[in-house]
Amino acid sequence: MAKLHRLISAVLRLAAAGAAAAAAVIMVTSHETTSLFGIEMEAKYSYTPSFVFFVVAFAVTFAYSLLAAVLVRPGTTASRLVLLSDVTVGMLLTGAVAATGAISQVGKSGNEHAGWLPICAQVQAYCGHVMGALIAGFVSLLLYFLIIMYSLHAVAEPLCSCH
Repeated sequence: MAKLHRLISAVLRLAAAGAAAAAAVIMVTSHETTSLFGIEMEAKYSYTPSFVFFVVAFAVTFAYSLLAAVLVRPGTTASRLVLLSDVTVGMLLTGAVAATGAISQVGKSGNEHAGWLPICAQVQAYCGHVMGALIAGFVSLLLYFLIIMYSLHAVAEPLCSCH
């Protein structure tokens, strides 16, 4: 049973690492230059702090997921500490996806009250990349939710005499 727990945990963590790496790479490669009323406009992820936060959060998640997949065995004392780290990473990912989603919505729809115009009509490829990064990021976030639930089950199972 311990080998099955280790296998499931490793597969979930490697899948989360893959999705996190994809999210970071897609976001980093999002850039486009266009001309608007004779003025050249460049859109890059690095111009938006929430997008930079997104890249850093998912790069950290990628590295952490690989380390946790290789080094931690479910059911050990260390796995309880990793569970706390998993929750922290889950919160980090939630913040990154939320911040990026909010800024993406402003880029797509603008904000009439603040006088911000939508830009996605002018830089469609850029907005498409950002959307792809958000989708990959959300997949990674969902996988981390599964990791947390599975880790909770693995930690609580020896404590419960319910079975």
